[in-house]
Parts: sequence; structure tokens; C-alpha cells
Amino acid sequence: MLPRRNPMSHYAFHCAVCNKEFTQSHHISDIDKAEIKCPACGSKNVHQLVSAFSAVTSKKS
Repeated sequence: MLPRRNPMSHYAFHCAVCNKEFTQSHHISDIDKAEIKCPACGSKNVHQLVSAFSAVTSKKS
């Protein structure tokens, strides 16, 4: 049996100050509590972007 892993999702953001896009990984349950800062300029004036996702399962289709 494989060990159970906590899901980490990749979230895409856009910084309104320096106009850069970046991604960060967060637990699904923590994204609302996370303090997101732009890694380029340190601004908190960031907006989450809509992005595609993929799921990994152990079952074969």
C-alpha cells in the first residue's frame, strides 16, 4: 500500500505592480489562508489566474 500524500496544487498568479506571472504550490485547504507575495518584487498586490489542472490517479483507464 502506498503512503497517503497531502494534495499540493499549483496556483498561477499575476502581480499588478511588476506585471509578472508566477506559480506557487499550496495545499488545497491552505490557499485561502496563504499570504501570497510576488517573488520578483515582493508585492502582495497579486491576483490568482485561472489555470488548467490535471489529476493523477492509480487506476488505469
